[in-house]
Amino acid sequence: MFIRNSLVFIVSLISFSVAAKEISPNLGKVASIQLIQQWNRDVFPDGEGLPIGRGTAIIGKAIYQQHCIACHGVEGMGSSAEELAGAEHALTDTPPDKTIGNYWPYASTLFDFINRAMHINNPGSLSADEVYAVTAYLLYLNGIIEKTSVINQKTLVAIKMPNAKGMVNIYKKEAQ
Repeated sequence: MFIRNSLVFIVSLISFSVAAKEISPNLGKVASIQLIQQWNRDVFPDGEGLPIGRGTAIIGKAIYQQHCIACHGVEGMGSSAEELAGAEHALTDTPPDKTIGNYWPYASTLFDFINRAMHINNPGSLSADEVYAVTAYLLYLNGIIEKTSVINQKTLVAIKMPNAKGMVNIYKKEAQ
């Protein structure tokens, strides 16, 4: 019975694969192994996946000015992309401001996003030290750390974000 069910499952996968190719709009291109490896570097809220490295807001400011200011504006105040700091409205206002300081629940998630998605013209191109430094700068702009604070794989997960308890964990099992 197990072999029969396994065979049916495999045939179903193959059929789906063939059908998917037949109805494809032929957009994009197949991801290379190098691209998959570049993207396959997740960082989790508990810090799992953080690389070795370090940075400060002082160093991060120069990197931000080189790679980020065109889209995110001076001191993260927003431009063609979302504002990252300096919220004028609370999350409950209309419209709400979702900045790093009042929305993001984990500093490690900020690192993860910058690491994989920035800068926009060449995602994943920043070194671990550069990502730590930009993360530190953005945390500094939001009043979460001091300008001279050193951010690394140990200190980053110790940072308590202002909205850490403002998110709902849909995966957490509630006590019965």
